[in-house]
Amino acid sequence: MRFHPFLNQGSREGAERRSIMKKEASRKHVPEKRTEEHAVIRKREEDRWSFRRHHVYLLALISVVVAFNQFQIASVYSGMQSSGIVSGSAAGPGGMDLSGVDISSLKSTAHSIAALFPLQGVKAAEDVVGIMIPAGTPEYGNELGVSYDDPAGSLNFMAKQLWSDMRKLKNTDPDVWKRYVNLAGKPVGISCEFCCGVGPMGIRPDGEPRCGCQHNPALLGLTLWLMKNRPDMTDAEILKEVLKWKALFYPKNMVQLATQVSGKSVSELNQLPGMVGGC
Repeated sequence: MRFHPFLNQGSREGAERRSIMKKEASRKHVPEKRTEEHAVIRKREEDRWSFRRHHVYLLALISVVVAFNQFQIASVYSGMQSSGIVSGSAAGPGGMDLSGVDISSLKSTAHSIAALFPLQGVKAAEDVVGIMIPAGTPEYGNELGVSYDDPAGSLNFMAKQLWSDMRKLKNTDPDVWKRYVNLAGKPVGISCEFCCGVGPMGIRPDGEPRCGCQHNPALLGLTLWLMKNRPDMTDAEILKEVLKWKALFYPKNMVQLATQVSGKSVSELNQLPGMVGGC
């Protein structure tokens, strides 16, 4: 079947017009598409800058809080002396007379460190390490089977066997248990605060531990053992001995806290291990 040439020409012209119209329509949509892309890119940049700005603000706030906290800790010692929490003899360097320490006035581990350890007059952070970290064998070490020089082995024994034996005193020696609750139930630092977040008090009102990690029952068991087997030791002396072991279990945290209390820089303490034993 043959078509008239005029009809064929009209058909071709119509097709060409339609093609031109499609191209023009396509060109009209390109700027709109590019505008949308630019808007998306601009929004991403604004969001990125907003995140960076808030990040900077947060870091600045953290820096202010840390600086304020260090200032507060550094002023603990002088504040405690002026308020009578620590007597003049207890605050002196060297061998400390702990008879002037008022346990009921201690409100944090930093308070306890300041009251019980001779930190006044230290010249550098490394001096604090020598004061806080004990070495050798304590007076009761052979009897109990522990040594400062073996903190990991001692921790394992105190957390398991010692605590298991000592918690029986709740029923067999209620007087010792009552004394233990009275001391460990205060925010004086007998706890696993540096790994489990329980704060400076590691027991519930009934004397049972608030956390079951190794460190908490080890410190609680030692407290009970000293009260049972060294009844002549005062609460201040027992607390100091327990904090020595806490310094062995958390050397970096305890020495850092003591260094801040003494007013020295903590920048020298990076080589200390963070924690002995596990949670």
